[in-house]
This record gives sequence, C-alpha cells and structure tokens, in this order.
Amino acid sequence: MRKITANVYMTLDGRGAFPEYPTSGPPSTEPNPLFRNMWYDRFDDVTTVVMGRRSFLGHQRTWSEQALEPGEAAWLLDYRRYLDRVDKVCLSHRLTSTDWQNSRILSGDLAEILAKLKREKGGNIILEGGPAVVRECLRRNLADDYWFFVMPVVYGKGPRYWGPMDGQTTLSLVETKPGKNKEILLHYEAVR
Repeated sequence: MRKITANVYMTLDGRGAFPEYPTSGPPSTEPNPLFRNMWYDRFDDVTTVVMGRRSFLGHQRTWSEQALEPGEAAWLLDYRRYLDRVDKVCLSHRLTSTDWQNSRILSGDLAEILAKLKREKGGNIILEGGPAVVRECLRRNLADDYWFFVMPVVYGKGPRYWGPMDGQTTLSLVETKPGKNKEILLHYEAVR
C-alpha cells in the first residue's frame, strides 16, 4: 500500500512561513541536503502530491515550469518539471477547476480522501498541505511519517501548525539532519 509522508515547513514558534534569515539566501547551484532528502531524492518513489488550496495555488504560481526564471539552477528546473508531471491533488471546497496539468480537486473528509488515494495505483504520497491540513493529519494520525523542516527563526506571525488537539499523537524519531543554513530536518514515523 502507498505510504503518506507529511512535509512540514515551520519556524521555531510553529509558524507555516518562509522568513528570510542571515544564512538564507538565493538558491545555490545544487539543492541543499535537506531539500534533497525531502524532495529531490524522492522524485522516483512519490507519484502523488496532496496540497491544500492556498498551497496548491502558491505552488502553481511559484513552482510550475511556467514560472521559470531565466538562468536559474538546473535542479530548480528539475523540481519544476517534477511538480508539473506528478499527480497533484488539491483539497478544496471553494476551487472548482484548475489549468495545472495532472491536477484534480477533491473535497470532503480528509481521512476518506487519503484512504482513497492510498488504494489507488502508484507510488508514495507527499502531503504538502499547509498548517491546517497537516494539523488535521496529525490530530487524526493519518500520515505514515512526517518530515519537519525547522527554520532557526521565531517569527511571531503567519498560520500556526499547532492548535487544539483532541488527544496525544505520538511519533517515533527516525533521524535528524542539520542543514547548512542552520535549519534542522526531523524525520518521524507515526506510532499506531
């Protein structure tokens, strides 16, 4: 059966934001090791990416091949091409259509949607949903593992990953990796 990985990008105070900090900057000629772990090395085994509406629209605007910047690093073009060709699922009650190739819009109960996707043929699934979707996924223990990309910033604004939960969710640490820009990658498996 297909595996669901939830990617979480957050500041130290649990905000779903991408702030600038002294060691962040323009993309290098090679993907940083943490990006390579979360995405680049998984291009062959992940065939579906699930996103919330805002995340989906932001990815389309920023990361589709149509948004290509002249002279950008080749690895970014590879990432853009991957996102264009992978099966993309947008979770939305508002959006009714999209022109991004290989995309579909689904609405309803998150657990039912993810269970249906797991039964479909294909490789693994990345949940790139944004704070509300990831929080619901954690609250209901819907993902098989979680990759937390933690940035060295207390940001104080933006959407929060952490909010009211019905109970405890326990995760088991698989690995930690430091990033060259002082970020840290925490890889956890769900405990069921």
